[in-house]
Amino acid sequence: MRLASTALAALLLAVPAMAQPATTTPATANDIIARNLAARGGEAAIAALKSVRFDGKLIFPGGFELTYNETRSGGAARVEAALQGLALVQAYDGKSGWRINPFEGRKDAESMSDDEARSLADAASIAGVLLSARRDGSQTTYLGREDFDGTNCHKLKVVQKDGDEFVYLIDPDSMLEVKVIETRRVRGAVQVTETELGDYEPVAGVMFPMATESGPQGSSQRQRTIIAKASANPDAPASLFAQPGK
Repeated sequence: MRLASTALAALLLAVPAMAQPATTTPATANDIIARNLAARGGEAAIAALKSVRFDGKLIFPGGFELTYNETRSGGAARVEAALQGLALVQAYDGKSGWRINPFEGRKDAESMSDDEARSLADAASIAGVLLSARRDGSQTTYLGREDFDGTNCHKLKVVQKDGDEFVYLIDPDSMLEVKVIETRRVRGAVQVTETELGDYEPVAGVMFPMATESGPQGSSQRQRTIIAKASANPDAPASLFAQPGK
């Protein structure tokens, strides 16, 4: 009986040990970026997308709504938000940024400061900041997991060479970005913006969010961008992004 009891005890001790899952290799920033790249559509599809255009609407707090158009091409970007024949234009030509803001009574194009233009420069990338970080000298760090609306997301931090920071939350199932927190320094002041991303759809095989909601961190005032149509490789001449009169 003693021998049988000893054998049974040994078996019971062995069962939980055998049931333990195999040790998995901790995730790294490179692992997550590689999986995100595959989820976005892959290297070849992104490289084949030379330009992209988004058309939809921009909705401000209180329901104030403007038509929205955005074009990206070769590191340049142009964004227009229009209402009743007046169009706010912001553009980056690959080197510098400019704007026209008739809502402030200004009809002529004005140059942006370098700090202001950096945001447009990042937006001009078809691949996006996260995937561009592989080659532009940015530092990437895997920060583990963080809950976002009940989902245990992967958390990545990108620090660009100019010091601007981006913290991404990536859905573990789709491996697509669902939230990004941007920390920028504009005229010496720190600005932190939160953006939530969703409703991803393919554009020539590359996934883009068709709905975003953004605003200053900690503020309930958010603006929403809803994309109704996206076009792959539209005509996007350099003149579209060039500052008028310059």
